[in-house]
Amino acid sequence: MENKNMPGFVTLAKKAAVSLQENGLRATIQKVRFRLASMRGSKSFVHQYKLSEAEKQEQKNTVFDRYITISILVPLYNTPEQYLREMIDSVLDQTYSGWQLCLADGSDEGHAYVGEIAQEYAERDPRIKYKKLETNEGISGNSNRCIEMADGDYIALFDHDDLLHPAALFEAMEAITLQEADFIYTDELTFEKDIEHPISIHCKPDFAIDTLRANNYICHFTVFDKKLLEKTGGFREAFDGSQDFDLVLRLTEQAKNIAHIPKVLYFWRSHEGSVASDISVKPYCVTAGCAAVQDHLDRLGIDAKATPIPNLVATYRIAYQIQGNPKISIIIPSRNGPKELARCVKSILNKSTYPNYEIIIVENNSTDGQMLRIYKELERQEKVRIVTYEAGECYYAQACNFGAKEASGEYFAFLHSDTQVITKGWMEELLMYAQRDDVGAVGAKLYYPNDTVEHAGIVVGIMGSAGRPHHRVDRKNVGYMGRLCYAQDLSAVSSACMMVKKSVFDSLGGFDEDYLLRFADVDLCLRIREEKLLVVYTPFAELYHTERSVPLLNKEQRKQRSIDRGLFTRRWSSMMELGDPYYNPNFSPDREDFILR
Repeated sequence: MENKNMPGFVTLAKKAAVSLQENGLRATIQKVRFRLASMRGSKSFVHQYKLSEAEKQEQKNTVFDRYITISILVPLYNTPEQYLREMIDSVLDQTYSGWQLCLADGSDEGHAYVGEIAQEYAERDPRIKYKKLETNEGISGNSNRCIEMADGDYIALFDHDDLLHPAALFEAMEAITLQEADFIYTDELTFEKDIEHPISIHCKPDFAIDTLRANNYICHFTVFDKKLLEKTGGFREAFDGSQDFDLVLRLTEQAKNIAHIPKVLYFWRSHEGSVASDISVKPYCVTAGCAAVQDHLDRLGIDAKATPIPNLVATYRIAYQIQGNPKISIIIPSRNGPKELARCVKSILNKSTYPNYEIIIVENNSTDGQMLRIYKELERQEKVRIVTYEAGECYYAQACNFGAKEASGEYFAFLHSDTQVITKGWMEELLMYAQRDDVGAVGAKLYYPNDTVEHAGIVVGIMGSAGRPHHRVDRKNVGYMGRLCYAQDLSAVSSACMMVKKSVFDSLGGFDEDYLLRFADVDLCLRIREEKLLVVYTPFAELYHTERSVPLLNKEQRKQRSIDRGLFTRRWSSMMELGDPYYNPNFSPDREDFILR
């Protein structure tokens, strides 16, 4: 008897062997454990999305306030019979009936059955339109022929060997009518042979422009207003292999209301020769994807260069041209820890390649007798200045605000005294984002001394208040869907290494000093987001962080941390209830490892 789990385990074993060679034992063990947990969780997760007959009937009986026809575009090419029938059947099973299926067939003579099957379905249902193309024009050309066949108000993109969830169009209609969405995308699942045993489930963030520039996380399933095509044009042959990515970039540039449906409504079939199985079967996809991102940047007049990220296919690194030579003020609150502070400043001075900066150390009631000697040594450095907070004992937020008032830079880089610079161009990596008009704060990737992840951004609403995604995974681990390895928009980043525009920081009144031990950085980031500015995490600025400042807490400190948590959860309760837009409600709120609920 065939074991339905075998395809997934065989794939996992192959990937584990490659990872062992490239990343070592610890990273591979973590990767395998996560994948096994994901596979187990995915099986039960799939069942959560099954519609009962009552639910199907309720959706079928729903009358929306306007009638919209959704034209589903499917370019056919030598599609295996089983896949073709299953694909069409999944459209026929839709609970929303206002659809049109446009099949443009570029199959060769040896696959005449494709047309026969398509015509068979078209004769049974007038909503199915079939056209045999005189010549195979490639994926973009064939897709454009589908567009020409489309009579609908909205367009949906669908691959010829994949499946739709029965409620896919119904959910899209709800987004269109209730949210006035003109571009919609959903979560998706990748499977081999049987959707009951998925390989992976991609639970996506809401729309995030930096995340999209780094990789086509939107992918499947997309539905969009046909009027957008009048502004953007259709598929472009020059980007074949990533023609969908190119189109998504152009559509989202024009869309007024992008809606993400955090439900698995698309089933992406992985088989030999498909990108879902291994993108290396079509290496030109990576080149085309990078070209699509570069074209997007050029189109918007953004002075930046896109390049592929090594060892992480179909992901891209954006190098924004730094404008001018603005001064950066590195602000380091300091209390005791002379060795750590000396090491921190030494790493800045020795490794930094950006020239125009100052280091402001905020002395705050140190009791270690060695601190005075360290301060004297550091002040011999031209770029270092020690300022003393003399109004009694202060906490981190107060120290940062005091340092900011003493700073002369256009940008503030807040840094913990127990950090150590790894990346030579760390300031440039932060500044290239911070200088953008749409960005308010930027955070770095921080490691513990044992080379596990300490900080890679912050998710609001998990772990009871806010959590650290990928906390303590191996440095070589690429993270969930590669998210440890590319720049992306997040709700918050850690002030252990955070760059903020002075103008933004001052306009918001700096850090809220009501927070004494925790959450001042998260609170600042959320206030930045309230101003419609982005918070970006970049993995290309790397530092070590020993967390010396978080030893075993005494009773008073534990009480204060609890007070800080209460203040934060009360102040941001509405956002926590809605969920972090850059995470996904399908992940467990009690974990930091992207495991499904």
